Amino acid sequence: MGDVNEAAVKRKLGISNWRNLSKDKVLQFVAAMPEMATEVRLKLIEQFPAFKDLGKADIDAVAEAHKSTLAANENSQNHFYRASQDQRDALRADLGRDDLSWAQREALHDRLDQNVRRVYEKDSESKQFLGAGMKVVAAAGAAALGLGVVFVGGKIAGASEDG
Repeated sequence: MGDVNEAAVKRKLGISNWRNLSKDKVLQFVAAMPEMATEVRLKLIEQFPAFKDLGKADIDAVAEAHKSTLAANENSQNHFYRASQDQRDALRADLGRDDLSWAQREALHDRLDQNVRRVYEKDSESKQFLGAGMKVVAAAGAAALGLGVVFVGGKIAGASEDG
């Protein structure tokens, strides 16, 4: 594809002009860049200044979705922790009664222990969720950085081939 011109690249991507270059076509475009002639590659990069904006918009969208998800998770966690604390307060109040048998006290202690274990499990679940979310954000950032490097690399390679 070293001698391919701009029209051939558009045909390969299935677009009539660069404004029709959708997000999914960007990856095809980037993958085809090494096969393009240097002058064609540089000309195409110059005609596609919106690439940076497209990548930034994608990263911003992922970041905003991640913030939303974090807020919803925090809200859910807070509701759970408040309900758990209410239950522990009620169990403590019951344990403070003088008319309980040993078996009743033991049952209340078991329920208190179950409550604490559920809080621990919920906390671990939340940490796993947050870890997975951070991986998504990191992957999106790495993808945008990788695409940017391909474009910059194309410009540098083109400049070095031209002398």
